[in-house]
Amino acid sequence: AGPVGEALIMTALGLAVAVPAVLGYNWLVRRNRVAMELIRHFGGGVHMSLLGRGGRTRADSES
Repeated sequence: AGPVGEALIMTALGLAVAVPAVLGYNWLVRRNRVAMELIRHFGGGVHMSLLGRGGRTRADSES
């Protein structure tokens, strides 16, 4: 195959490894963003719930 053919084979193998790696990385980043948005939304709800009670907890209101 010669040096040029060998270089083409190595390039094809590199792309065969790199393309799935990039797709997997992008999928994980997107999944992480969705999870962070859900956590941020949940935290905002908890925060608003605590603000609505003036920062009192259930134990404070029972005593």
